[in-house]
Amino acid sequence: MTKINFYDKVDEKLFKFAVIIAKSNNQWVFCKHKDRDTYEVPGGHREAGEDILETAKRELNEETGAIDFNIKPICAYSVTAPNNFDGQETFGMLYYADIKSFDEKLCYEIEKVILTDDLVDNWTYPKIQPKLLEEARRRKIL
Repeated sequence: MTKINFYDKVDEKLFKFAVIIAKSNNQWVFCKHKDRDTYEVPGGHREAGEDILETAKRELNEETGAIDFNIKPICAYSVTAPNNFDGQETFGMLYYADIKSFDEKLCYEIEKVILTDDLVDNWTYPKIQPKLLEEARRRKIL
């Protein structure tokens, strides 16, 4: 069973990943990994020496081509799942970004980016990412 918890504050050292709910011209921004038939919001793992905001900015640029954007934190969260980090609670930081412009260059693993008025039905992480959007709405970010 997948369990998601939300926090207002978590020690920066605990963050393993950043996830960014993004919009551009009031449309949702989703990525499609080249090896999957599903869609996800941008995000990824933190690299050594990076603070979590740097991770969010880098992942947003790599996965969407975003070059001009405003980004702000929403909250910290954790995921505990049997198939995720050996069932250990792992922490991420959730952000919201308003993208003003895109470059054509995408990360090698991203096949395409879509902008849409509606949320996707075929999520890559259906037990996690829709809950992150629900929390952002609950906090009146979206």
